[in-house]
Amino acid sequence: MALLVAGLGVLAASILLSRLDLGTEALKLCLQISAAVAAGALFLAVMSTRRISEDRQQIAESEMRFRRAMADSAIGMAVVGLDGRMRETNPAFAAMLGYSREEIEALTFFQITHPDDLQIGRETMDDLKAGTVNSFHFEKRYLRKDGTPVWAHLAGSVIRDENSGRPLYLVSQIENIDARKQAEARIAEAETRWNFALAGAGQGVWDLDMRKGGTTYSSTWVKMLGYADGELDGDTDRWLTMIHPDDREIVAEADRAHLEGKTPFFEAEFRMRHKDGHWMWILDRGKAIERDEDGRLIRAIGSLTDITRRKEAEARLTVSAAMLADEKERLRVTLQSIGDAVICTDAANRVTFMNPVAEKLTGVASGEALGKMLGHVYWAVDEETGHRIGVIRPAIGGLAPADQNSRAVLIRRDDTRCSIRQVVSPIINERNEFCGLVIVFQDFTDARALQRQLAHAAAHDALTGLASRSSFIRAMEELVGQARKDGTSGKGGGHQFMFIDLDHFKLVNDTGGHAAGDALLKRVAAAVRGVLGPEDIVARLGGDEFAVILKSGSAAGAKIAARSIIDSIGGLDFTWDGRPHVIGASIGLAAISANCGEVDEIIARADAACYAAKAAGRGCVCVAPEGEIVDGKAVPPEPLAAAS
Repeated sequence: MALLVAGLGVLAASILLSRLDLGTEALKLCLQISAAVAAGALFLAVMSTRRISEDRQQIAESEMRFRRAMADSAIGMAVVGLDGRMRETNPAFAAMLGYSREEIEALTFFQITHPDDLQIGRETMDDLKAGTVNSFHFEKRYLRKDGTPVWAHLAGSVIRDENSGRPLYLVSQIENIDARKQAEARIAEAETRWNFALAGAGQGVWDLDMRKGGTTYSSTWVKMLGYADGELDGDTDRWLTMIHPDDREIVAEADRAHLEGKTPFFEAEFRMRHKDGHWMWILDRGKAIERDEDGRLIRAIGSLTDITRRKEAEARLTVSAAMLADEKERLRVTLQSIGDAVICTDAANRVTFMNPVAEKLTGVASGEALGKMLGHVYWAVDEETGHRIGVIRPAIGGLAPADQNSRAVLIRRDDTRCSIRQVVSPIINERNEFCGLVIVFQDFTDARALQRQLAHAAAHDALTGLASRSSFIRAMEELVGQARKDGTSGKGGGHQFMFIDLDHFKLVNDTGGHAAGDALLKRVAAAVRGVLGPEDIVARLGGDEFAVILKSGSAAGAKIAARSIIDSIGGLDFTWDGRPHVIGASIGLAAISANCGEVDEIIARADAACYAAKAAGRGCVCVAPEGEIVDGKAVPPEPLAAAS
């Protein structure tokens, strides 16, 4: 354009000058001016052309940088038209959503935006079109190609026409913040759980920060103290004024010790006043986490726990423990004082307690016995069988009654023995668990000896030492029952009953007195016992009447035994007060068999046979026939001739 103007100017000047009548000098001057103008125009044209070339090169380079930046950027970039279509995107944005560039540029931003966040994009687009904003920053969710959401941060601006200011398109940078959002969600969830756990456990958190000029408390804690959020924040020493006067010095000392580095952390239990005036027990734990170069505290963090219930429980336990100690002492004094021996064990059968009586009876000192197995201290056997009496735990879930034994014998370490009566009681707790045993035993030696004496007296005649009438009858009843069971007969075997009545015994009583009679009865008992075998039973039925059960032998053998008894009694050399006495005996025999009837019937038949022997001249034996009882009386047998 400059060259065209200059050429036209020179041409016009030449035409004009040719028509004007100018002098040579004037013409020459005009030509010089025209030439200068043309040269200047030419110069300007050259400079303009060069500038245009440079501008085009800069624009090309700028466009190249922009495209390179889009292509190589790790952050997504997109050029979006006002209709929402993707005019151009970079690989990072396409990869973020799982599309190719061709696929994503065929979509609108409405199609790739999460339905819940569409309104954000629409509002931004409306503001840009209206000219109220030129740039934007917000977060929203896109939808990947597979339909999963991804969080992104958008930052961009609107490109407008330089002359009219009309918006042309949007240029956006899209940063993938999905990982950050998920982390924030996890942190928020963890913080929610943490706050819930603190609230559920009755705990709060305090944060002392000298940079911020005070202490802050968690909302959970201030609510527990009856205050509103932030009401306690600020003054670092206010918490000390809320502590019970009796606890302040202890707390202050613990605080000083930690601040001076003497303790690794601060810990104290104290009472703190609630806003309504009542006292709460608090467990305070904290730690200095930052100090300056001079060691002064900059920041500390700690927790506050409501331990009121625990302290109340501890107070109740203290009272219970004191009461239990008193009760334990009373029990100890009682067990030390009673006359019974007591041994306690645990669930493993180890000795846990012995009173002095138990020490004396077992011959083992308590200090030596504690912790030992029960068998090393206490060994009891059955008096009759000699077998050890086991002391065992009850079955799981079963009833646990006390085990009593009156036939126990305690064997000491030195092999000495004493008869005892023991009661073993298991210890079962409230959960029905076995916890041990309590063994209570007494020295029963004298009582056992007395029992044996009484039992012997009940079963034996006091004068002669033979079986008493009652024990003899019981023995006969057993034999009769066994004979019926076995079906034995009186002729071929079984047992034989013998009724013995002394002859001329009344004369001894009349002349020598009862003392002489008693002495003679003892001699008779010994004589009868001496003739018979160890299994045969001899009894004194009363007065001068005796009875014998021959446990084995036939009727013929019974006759021989009866004759031997008569001879032995007749041969007694008995003298009383210098006067000799001679007595005899008459004997009636009866069989004990299956068909012999009841005991009293057997005795009645033998008594009748004895009566027949006396009627036959005394000093002889008569055998009663089996089963002949008339009107409750035995039919007299035929008398046997006396052997003497």
